[in-house]
Order: sequence, then C-alpha cells, then structure tokens
Amino acid sequence: MTVSNTLERFLEANGADYRIVRHGHAESANRAAHAAHVPGDQLAKAVLIVDDGAYRLAIVPATRRLHLGRLHQLLGEHVGLATEAEVAGAFPDCSRGAIPALGPAFGLDSLVDESLLQQETVYLEGGDHESLVQITGSDFLSLLGEPRRGDFSTHV
Repeated sequence: MTVSNTLERFLEANGADYRIVRHGHAESANRAAHAAHVPGDQLAKAVLIVDDGAYRLAIVPATRRLHLGRLHQLLGEHVGLATEAEVAGAFPDCSRGAIPALGPAFGLDSLVDESLLQQETVYLEGGDHESLVQITGSDFLSLLGEPRRGDFSTHV
C-alpha cells in the first residue's frame, strides 16, 4: 500500500510542502518513529474518538498516550474510543492502525495535544505501515484549521 489517496489529495489541494519518509513495516506509531529514525515526540499519533455518534480525531505525540479523563475535562462531555469497524469506515483507504493525523482531510474535527504544537517538524502516518509524511509544525497546525487544543496526554 502507499500513502492514502485522500491524504495526498488534501495535501496537494492545500499546497502543503511535505516529504514522504519511507521505512520498514511498523505496526505502531512508536515503532514507525524508530523504523524511520525520527523522534517519537515529533510523530503525531491519531486516535478516533466518538461522542453521541459524532467522530473527532484526538492527536497526541507517539511518545504519549491519550488520557480520556483529561479529554473529558477539556470538552466537558464524555467521549469514548471508536471501534475498529468505525475507524475502518472513517479511513477507508488506510491500513488498519495507520490513521493520518489530519482530521480535516477526512472531514473530521481535530483536537491536538499542546505537547505536539511545540515541534518545528511533525511526522504523521501516511495511511499505511511503511510511510510517514513530514511537514513543518506550522504547516501541520495550519492544515488542522482551528483545532481544539489542550493537555490531554500522558507519557507512555
């Protein structure tokens, strides 16, 4: 598989300056960072969350874990993790577990952890398990539109 067509079209349509970083097959964000020889705190990991049937993308560094309690406090509402079937439906041209951390490309609102916004360079899954997309931190934030920001992750 290659980079998600949906993601690639979104990047091109928005004039994003990006680079594809190929790496050996890796099934997790931390392993992808290791395989690509990039810092894990610069790799944006996406988690699909759901509340009242509405989906959003929570984005945290690969070196951190989504903390649902903090997310509940930030949003003032209860949210849960989407099922594998829901994730597959939201990201039809992506491999299971390789969700690109750009919600707007897939019609999703995004929430981004503050710890990721301090990075000059950001990497994100390309939609398969062999490629990452490298962009500047400022372009990453710009492509997210106006994401909700907060502190909703903890160290792994």
